[in-house]
Amino acid sequence: MQHKVKGITLIGFAIILVVLGFFAYAAMRLIPAYTEYFGVVKAMDQESKEPGAAQKSLDQLRRELSFKFNTQYVDEQNVPPSAISAVRDAGKVILRVTYERRIPFMYNVDLLVSFDHSVALGNNTGE
Repeated sequence: MQHKVKGITLIGFAIILVVLGFFAYAAMRLIPAYTEYFGVVKAMDQESKEPGAAQKSLDQLRRELSFKFNTQYVDEQNVPPSAISAVRDAGKVILRVTYERRIPFMYNVDLLVSFDHSVALGNNTGE
């Protein structure tokens, strides 16, 4: 009677742990940046639903978004007012936030994440 042994060796288990640990560490470093991005998206959506948002100046939009960012725990160093722009074209106003986050990973290796989100601002006509 032959007895076959099934399973994983200690070296194989160690390699799997190293790979899983690497991806877990990367996720731990990236999750705060994505949480902040979701705060930016939520603040932009709130601003797009405000009455008269399309008639506001860029400075007003930046001021209001900065206030909303504070309530969403978005750091102004990560998303500066200069990252906020508004494009007016054919009666429509598109609010856009574009920024990058450089996240130290290990030694001289950084993770660079680019974020870009746009929303259309409604006007007083019920859009």
